[in-house]
Amino acid sequence: MANHKSEIKRARQNAEQRDRNKAVKTSVKNIIKATRQSIAEKSKEEAIKDLNTAKSKIDIASKKRVIHKNTAARKISRLARSVNRIATP
Repeated sequence: MANHKSEIKRARQNAEQRDRNKAVKTSVKNIIKATRQSIAEKSKEEAIKDLNTAKSKIDIASKKRVIHKNTAARKISRLARSVNRIATP
């Protein structure tokens, strides 16, 4: 356990930030899952709508440095490729 005043504050800040990051990561995972589900169902309009939402959430997570920028780019790229496969005949 922290002994100094600054250590106590730092521990508190870390806990709050961990909760925030966890919420952002969970929302990213959920929207990716929803996008993959609509891709599996081959519903083109819903997949495109979910992809746009996923792009936004992933970019926000990357901007907040919850996930690395290359990880964000990879996730968006893979989702876009999957959506494009069902979008084109």
